Amino acid sequence: MKSILLREIKSFFGSPIGYLVIAIFLISNGLFLWVFEGEYNILNTGFADLTPFFTLAPWILIFLIPAVTMRSFSDEKKQGTLELLLTKPLSIWEIVNGKFLAALVLIVMAIIPTFIYVIVISPLGMPEGNIDMGSTIGCYFGLLFLIAGYSAIGIFTSTLSENQIVAFIIAVFLCFFFYFGFEGLSAIVPILSSFISSLGMQDHFKSMSRGVLDTRDIIYFVSVTVFFLSLTVYNLKSFKS
Repeated sequence: MKSILLREIKSFFGSPIGYLVIAIFLISNGLFLWVFEGEYNILNTGFADLTPFFTLAPWILIFLIPAVTMRSFSDEKKQGTLELLLTKPLSIWEIVNGKFLAALVLIVMAIIPTFIYVIVISPLGMPEGNIDMGSTIGCYFGLLFLIAGYSAIGIFTSTLSENQIVAFIIAVFLCFFFYFGFEGLSAIVPILSSFISSLGMQDHFKSMSRGVLDTRDIIYFVSVTVFFLSLTVYNLKSFKS
């Protein structure tokens, strides 16, 4: 698995992909949070917290993570190297986990520089330094689990087609549905609204953003991640056979 992980990371940073992903994430967030006028501008909210960032980040990641993962296996299929990859002395789980962790590492590297936002807004509190660190830490943990879920979905969709654009579109749709879709469905069926909402990522992400790491939220994200990685392994086994 380590060899696959290192190969993927070298691939990301041996081309403009890795640098572009980090730059696009930081620039897009920076513009919306500090430059553009609107509901996401932190300076206009009147509160010294990062709620606008944690509201905006899932939207950006819905497009950014599929763009990172779309080539994971679809490119291997297109170039005819998937058969060679599957003959390596590695289990399919190790191959899948290697690619998954590489995507996870890249996106986490894009998230790390945003810690500076905490330092920037801290003096804006009344009194100075009055920022809810419990909620902020909870949001970052929630974002980490959300990234893992999105990455697993993206890795899975990359096995569905050798066309990267097709893999990207399917991944965006699934990420969107799992984050926003269940919330929309809950409004249609008010009787089951609480249950339907609990099936979506947004409900559990909001729960973690309160600063309390509930085991139910952690189990949910881990389950979604393992589920899609299992589907990926199943698809690759079918291809191998």
